[in-house]
Amino acid sequence: MPRSLWLLIIGMLINVTGSSFLWPLNTIYIHDHLGKSLTVAGFVLMLNSAASVAGNLIGGVLFDRFGGYRSILSGIILTFAAILGLVFFHGWPSYIVFLTLAGFGSGIVFPSMYALAGTVWPEGGRKAFNAIYVSQNAGVAVGAALGGLIAGYSFQYIFIANAALYAVFFLLACFGYRNIAARPAAQTSILQQSSKVRKNDKFTALMILCSGYALCWVAYVQWQSTIAAHTQELGIPLTQYSLIWTINGALIVFAQPLVNTFVKYFAESIKKQMMIGFVIFIVSFAVVSFADAFSGFMAAMIILTVGEMLVWPAVPTIANDLAPKGKEGFYQGFVNSTATGGRMIGPLLGGVLVDMYGMNMLFLVLIGLLFLAMFTTSIYDKKMKEQTVSEPVMNS
Repeated sequence: MPRSLWLLIIGMLINVTGSSFLWPLNTIYIHDHLGKSLTVAGFVLMLNSAASVAGNLIGGVLFDRFGGYRSILSGIILTFAAILGLVFFHGWPSYIVFLTLAGFGSGIVFPSMYALAGTVWPEGGRKAFNAIYVSQNAGVAVGAALGGLIAGYSFQYIFIANAALYAVFFLLACFGYRNIAARPAAQTSILQQSSKVRKNDKFTALMILCSGYALCWVAYVQWQSTIAAHTQELGIPLTQYSLIWTINGALIVFAQPLVNTFVKYFAESIKKQMMIGFVIFIVSFAVVSFADAFSGFMAAMIILTVGEMLVWPAVPTIANDLAPKGKEGFYQGFVNSTATGGRMIGPLLGGVLVDMYGMNMLFLVLIGLLFLAMFTTSIYDKKMKEQTVSEPVMNS
């Protein structure tokens, strides 16, 4: 891998480690320390996610217009300002304002990082996006673990540690990313496209693909909401539930060689890789639907982790391949915004289903959504293939 990609990997690790100090504890802080209801806490997190969706889309446009360096730096500055505000003003209602601003700023950073990864190592294909994905999840594992320890002393230290890491990230980006694809890619019109496939067909393909991607996230986020509550009703200690996420992060980091070998021999195309991942997701939710002890939830999480290792890095890879020259950032922003949209809708949908019909109905609906995601993935490029086949006839 090129040196510039390693800088992006380190930056993503620092970025996500800092944010992971806080996001697993947001509900606890709002409910237990600020004295607000769980409904209010859910509304605050929804605002954070909505701001992140807006940041994803704007970040992609900024990347295409001004380049990766400026777009990433602007997102870091916004996020750092918000977190610095939380250090000094973490009461109510300032908490909701700064958390929303932090969601917007971090939303700008993510699509720019992914787009830049594809730019600095285009020949790497899925490997570049997989490397960013692994560093992101390593940050989640490290940040969530350290955040719990630090919060045991004081939540004030959480805000300080988060701000300190973002200061490090700012310095790395300021001096390390300056010469990485500093100039924005030149925009091209449809008439200038040499591709046989029209640009509109590519974006239509991306929308179809991302509709299934969002559904997949609706299912996945249940582990942080309805399934988490379900484990508590079954009497599983919080320490064991936290261990489930530790295993998730560790597997993503250390099982990469095994997954890469599997992909090499059994998933010759990215579409096939995703389809296998969806099947594994379905198996994991089938397993967790019967789980009534810690071992069952752990087995389901291990299966789920294998599935996400196949699906999550594949979507930004496909988006990078679909993106016309000069639109890489916008396409990555669209991918990140649909994922965030799934994370925003998922807890509300899951909560309604559980309250009205129970956990068994939730799992049936989630499995149905995953089958629908398989369908959208199977057809997303159908129109492009038809266009590619028909053009030689049209030109003859």
